[in-house]
Amino acid sequence: MHSHSSHSSYIYCPQINLLLHTIHFISESMKRILVISDMHLPYQHKDAINFLAEIKKQYKPSFVVNIGDLLDFHAINMHTHDPDLYSAGMELDKSKELIKQIESIYPKMVEVDSNHSSLVYRRALKYGMSRQFLKDYGDFLGTKKWKWVDDLTLTMSNGQRCFFTHGRSADILKVSQTMGMSAVQGHYHTKFLVSWWANPDNLFFAMNVGCLINQKSMAFAYAKNFKTRFILGCAIILDGIPRLLPMVLNKKGDWIKQLV
Repeated sequence: MHSHSSHSSYIYCPQINLLLHTIHFISESMKRILVISDMHLPYQHKDAINFLAEIKKQYKPSFVVNIGDLLDFHAINMHTHDPDLYSAGMELDKSKELIKQIESIYPKMVEVDSNHSSLVYRRALKYGMSRQFLKDYGDFLGTKKWKWVDDLTLTMSNGQRCFFTHGRSADILKVSQTMGMSAVQGHYHTKFLVSWWANPDNLFFAMNVGCLINQKSMAFAYAKNFKTRFILGCAIILDGIPRLLPMVLNKKGDWIKQLV
């Protein structure tokens, strides 16, 4: 199999830094890009990590992007939080245990900034805390080879570019058209879709990748009366072609333990 490597750049924006740093790197093959979003640890679906492990086994992703809300940070949310859920410290401890499991499956990952993942930073700013008191994500989560970025643009193995963001607009098609390239986002838990558009030169896709949360958790009580349900899954981009990977559940709410 021909291995394609490309020279890419992206903006690395750790929450504690004042300046954006441009990092140039020789990427791994972009032939199989896995896109994960909205796990909201530690309130993820109980089978989510096993689901990700099965994807690793079957698809062997060559590059992994998590486009946000890896952690929920419910205890420090700007909105009302449930006092019967974990404290901030316990929530972080539980999340770090889960992150170790995910890191054992995907030791290299790029994390895109998001509304929940930036809560620590935003809380610190609200109360006038200097960035000098804050740690980088990799430090306090204990990850070794994960990188945090603001947004991310990659050149796929078919030579086209793709923009990855947490949630710029409810209409990802407009985001793609504005950027002039394919685009992928999360944030919208009820959206799991691929749309296509074209100009005279190229065909582009616009994709929402759903989430991997436990909708029954009290952390998501705000959605209990929603008429639309959260859709569990993620996506993989194979040689520039997107494919949604739904996490199908049985009537008991358990993953069926196979990819469809």
